[in-house]
Amino acid sequence: MSYLSLAVRDSSTMLRRNLLHARRYPSLTLNLLLTPIMLLLLFVYIFGDTMSAGIGGGDRSDYIAYLVPGLLLMTIGSTTIGTAVSVSNDMTEGIIARFRTMAIHRGSVLVGHVVGSVLQSIVSVVLVGAVGVAIGFRSTDATVLEWLAAFGLLVLFATALTWIAVGMGLISPNAEAASNNAMPLIFLPLISSTFVPVDAMPGWFQPIAEYQPFTPAIETLRGLLLGTGIGNNGWLALAWCLGLAVLGYRWSTAKFNADPK
Repeated sequence: MSYLSLAVRDSSTMLRRNLLHARRYPSLTLNLLLTPIMLLLLFVYIFGDTMSAGIGGGDRSDYIAYLVPGLLLMTIGSTTIGTAVSVSNDMTEGIIARFRTMAIHRGSVLVGHVVGSVLQSIVSVVLVGAVGVAIGFRSTDATVLEWLAAFGLLVLFATALTWIAVGMGLISPNAEAASNNAMPLIFLPLISSTFVPVDAMPGWFQPIAEYQPFTPAIETLRGLLLGTGIGNNGWLALAWCLGLAVLGYRWSTAKFNADPK
């Protein structure tokens, strides 16, 4: 069997393993999924009219259109926390030591985690998006090409954050530490343009919200789904995704391939 065939076969096996774990123990994924859904319902039905007026909108529907794209990306950040916990469990419960003694492709363990997490992230995004549509979100001005670009951005963003989450799981001594280490993946969307425009924030706070990966990705997704302009945000989002993906991949593989202490 060729090297490539071996890698594909073993990665597929590890992917099935991780999907089975997610199916048998869905509580972590469901708990993380509830965070963006609860925030969506809270901000729409409790603060919707006030927030819509604050961003210059006419009614609550304007704020729904503004809010949903940001929460879709926040959903990805929430879901990848489960990846960090899963990787940490594998590292601390001894299964990785077992895998190291077997004749399997070394990188297949991480690939299985990453692909499985990306698939879970996209499913979670679809569920949150369905809730958004149910309460009034519409994307009637987006073209088919813009829809495809939006889907590509979601997959690329999920891949980038997943590699970062894998690295966080590898450096964590236990599942609790992995969950805490990955908290920035939920915290960063809260201080981005998810809920209010960056221009509406205090001047000293605007650079914090602007110069981070979530804001350009949110603005790009918002423009694609609503059929509005995205300016330079598309290139910035792409640069952040590629940079984080490369950083996370190199960090994770270096940590995973290091000799166990």
